[in-house]
Amino acid sequence: MYDFKIEAADKTTLYADLALALEGLVAGETDGIANMANATGLIWETLPDINWVGFYRNIDGELVLGPFQGRPACIRIPFGTGVCGVAAQTREVQLVEDVHAFPGHIACDSASNSEIVVPLIRDGELLGVLDIDSPKHARFDAEDEAGVVRLAEIMTKAI
Repeated sequence: MYDFKIEAADKTTLYADLALALEGLVAGETDGIANMANATGLIWETLPDINWVGFYRNIDGELVLGPFQGRPACIRIPFGTGVCGVAAQTREVQLVEDVHAFPGHIACDSASNSEIVVPLIRDGELLGVLDIDSPKHARFDAEDEAGVVRLAEIMTKAI
């Protein structure tokens, strides 16, 4: 059993510690689904003010739900639809302060108010996206983006 208690006074240290823990957690494991499952558990237990964290996998040009923590979620998302689909289509981080103002937002959980989605790209191929939601408006900022991008880099090698 793993027992990670990651707490920090500032986001930079929090994400640095989280990245180190994630690297250790996935080291040596070759099963991508297992690594995604453990990653979501670690992120869920560490980041404050989130209500959903998970992966959507690129399966034949469509995002398909992978391991997650939180309420049941949308199973399939077409590229270009919702925050996750836009991240997949553009291959760019989507940091959304108010998901209700995002064109085409998919409301899987009505409690979600802000979201960050980071594409997982390896050797030019989109593997999927890492998606984190919060019930707080404008929960995510540039420090969160840098931290979550680092987590996504780790996971891109682990899946």
